[in-house]
Amino acid sequence: MNSGSLMDLDDHVCLCFRVSRRKLENYVRLYQPKVPSQLSECGGAGTGCGWCVPFLKQIFNRAVKGGVIELEMLAPEDYERRRAGYIREGKGTPPPGAEPRDFDDLPNDNSSA
Repeated sequence: MNSGSLMDLDDHVCLCFRVSRRKLENYVRLYQPKVPSQLSECGGAGTGCGWCVPFLKQIFNRAVKGGVIELEMLAPEDYERRRAGYIREGKGTPPPGAEPRDFDDLPNDNSSA
């Protein structure tokens, strides 16, 4: 269930290694990586199941071009639910201890779409 609050800087973008958006944005500001894949040097972000890689690219691109990123329009629960679906579909394998929680018993806010 979407609580109505959107992801903030302290929510985790990389759920496998618990890397927050704040850490990633500070990393980009301080170290000025040349390519998005260098964000993996920030706590291993993007090297687990791979779900967050498109969001890491958005954070990198915003630092270069500006603009809004999708993370600013998602609730943490929706972000986590999407990742769970990504993993259930076999698109990525999280490290031990970073498996998604079970969302089958929770109502999906996007079910009416």
